[in-house]
Amino acid sequence: MQQAGSAAWEAVAALARQPGAASIRRLLEADPLRARRFGFRAAGLLLDLSRTSLTEKVLAALLELAAARDLAGFRDAMAGGALVNGTEGRAALHMALRAPAGGFRTGGEDASASVQATLNAMAGFVRGVHGGQIRGAGGDRFTDVVNIGIGGSDLGPAMVAQALWRPGQPIRAHYLANVDAHAWEALRLQLDPRRTLVLVASKTFTTQETMANAQLVRGWLAQALGPAAVPQHLAALSTNLAATAAFGIAPERVFGFSEWVGGRFSLWSAVGLSVALACGLEAFAGLLAGAREMDDHFLAAPPGENLPMLLAATEVWHVNGLGYPSRAVLPYDQRLARFAAHLQQLEMESLGKRVTNAGLPVAHATGPVVFGEPGTNAQHSFLQLIHQGTTPVPVDFVLVARPDHGHAASHRILLANALAQAEALARGRTEAEARAEMAKAGLDAAEIDRLAPHRTFPGDRPSTTILLPALTPASLGALIALYEHKVACLGAFWDINPFDQWGVELGKQLAGGILPALEHGSPAKDAATAAMIGEIRRLQEG
Repeated sequence: MQQAGSAAWEAVAALARQPGAASIRRLLEADPLRARRFGFRAAGLLLDLSRTSLTEKVLAALLELAAARDLAGFRDAMAGGALVNGTEGRAALHMALRAPAGGFRTGGEDASASVQATLNAMAGFVRGVHGGQIRGAGGDRFTDVVNIGIGGSDLGPAMVAQALWRPGQPIRAHYLANVDAHAWEALRLQLDPRRTLVLVASKTFTTQETMANAQLVRGWLAQALGPAAVPQHLAALSTNLAATAAFGIAPERVFGFSEWVGGRFSLWSAVGLSVALACGLEAFAGLLAGAREMDDHFLAAPPGENLPMLLAATEVWHVNGLGYPSRAVLPYDQRLARFAAHLQQLEMESLGKRVTNAGLPVAHATGPVVFGEPGTNAQHSFLQLIHQGTTPVPVDFVLVARPDHGHAASHRILLANALAQAEALARGRTEAEARAEMAKAGLDAAEIDRLAPHRTFPGDRPSTTILLPALTPASLGALIALYEHKVACLGAFWDINPFDQWGVELGKQLAGGILPALEHGSPAKDAATAAMIGEIRRLQEG
């Protein structure tokens, strides 16, 4: 894991090689106040790191590494509008999306001022839709909005809309991402074209999957309402005014965002228009305010109290120190069912890199595999592997103290399960404990001998817990921003660019070359691809 010439990396590695470096149970048993000492608060959130194998000595070494890697300098450069995305020559100013005018600049541009102009235009449009001044071509009020996008133009807003939508809101939000037309066929059955507003979310207005879906939906509107009616049902989240005009979208219905907004960080921009329509302007403003509170904390708090830096340092310990290649995200709140999917893109697209900023091979592991499901579903799915599998998988538990429903007993059961999983992962169950439990249940000695290995849990499986007082727009904004800043910190730790995604671009290029072979039978360059295309065409024609 050592990065060449770095004493700070070696200091962390040396601690990881010590006997018992991964132990958690003994730390918990030795220190009843551990949760207090390893609990950190900001923006209304509690981050509990007590069920990891971090010690004061390990944390100090990680913070020394953070200083050696100049995390604070990278943070300040990002906030200052520097071109931290070196491979694309761009800033990464997503913090400007939730800041007042004058808060952030890049070059000669007041980035926050341009954001405010877009937000004002969005607010006028949302008020028009909610107030009935903006209606469908036949005079009907809009009851549904369909956001057509993919990646960052889908995962973030879809997750937030699901989390924040409450019964009684005037608009239902739907999200169409997969180019598989089965997705559209299932969705259109839920829609009345007279009352459906369609947002096409693509910065360049050339994204293949998005534009294919946009053509399907525009054709559906034209067939149902007539071609002349279609523009009244369309809006765009894009910077390509020529392409949006050619598609039939009026310029006043196009909401743009700058090059310094990366897709997976764009939720707070015009890409969040569907959230504002479905959940209301007040909720969208609260989301931005919560993220801004986490931004302020990230920019001002010292490293030893800085939640994003601490969360990133914990990941370095798990990935690089202890060699854990994956992490599970378990929100114990059904409203956050798509939170793990959002983090999959945010983290794996950002941190799935094998070369440094200088283009040299990295000397250590980088981004882990991120996966997850809401609890308690996950307990009956993959948590068996996390409890007793051969390789530990760190877990992020996300808990909400106060639900929005009145079913107190159900919520107590939910929280009890979450806390039990965290405790079981950390403490495990020794063979002696398993034997004693079976003996108490009346099993005979031979049966106890047979079952003891199966009922023993190794424990020392790390988890972090993030506690929200309630799931509000502000707390959700702070939670998402916490992970965004964690990603930026890991980019600095690992000396990789967390703001580009060339692997995604390669697939797009190859798909463009393969499409003619599927359409017309023209030869494909790759032999295996050509063979599969032949089989596909044979089955389609047969």
